[in-house]
Amino acid sequence: MRDWLIGLGVALACLIASWALMVLLARRLPPGVLRDLAAFIPDCLTTVRRLRKDPRVPRRAKIAIVFAGLWLASPIDLIPEFLPVIGPLDDIVVVALALRYAGRQVPREVLLAAWPGEPRLLLRLLGPGTTTGPTSGAPADR
Repeated sequence: MRDWLIGLGVALACLIASWALMVLLARRLPPGVLRDLAAFIPDCLTTVRRLRKDPRVPRRAKIAIVFAGLWLASPIDLIPEFLPVIGPLDDIVVVALALRYAGRQVPREVLLAAWPGEPRLLLRLLGPGTTTGPTSGAPADR
């Protein structure tokens, strides 16, 4: 039992260290693709928190968003977090898929208001499609 608790503690410490590294890189890197990738997960967590509380977000989209947030917070991953560079890839893919799904059901204005990062990154992720919400007339930037 003691070995199991030690292993769990090490895994949790690695997870927290990888998150701290992502936040540090997001703040320290010069503007560009690497900075956008490093800031992606922290921006996604903020977006998940904001959209979860927004009454304009449909229940299905909230479920997908909460699933993505739980996936990010979970210490169990397809690719272990402590592997440099490739560790957060499964997190990025799951969150990107959840945001694309939510992007089809939530007005773009709501998503853009919840996104703390560069709007062009979110618009690129969502693609040129439209949403089914009442204010979905906003054109997508290309």
